[in-house]
Amino acid sequence: MNPISREELIWRLRRLGFEGPLSGGKHSFMRRGRLKLRIPNPHRGEIRAPLLKEILRQAGISGAEWDKAGS
Repeated sequence: MNPISREELIWRLRRLGFEGPLSGGKHSFMRRGRLKLRIPNPHRGEIRAPLLKEILRQAGISGAEWDKAGS
């Protein structure tokens, strides 16, 4: 899994049915149904593989689903 930008993360999550990003305290979040997923702040640079894997785990998104959303 390669590092991605915050914009790419948001774009793919939207393709997977999430809405947002919405404001919420220190972090923005995206929502799909009852699931609320915090996303990294925009000033941190690229999102590296370990953080991306944790975000996908929390969202219940498989690697195959993630790859499909990027194509």
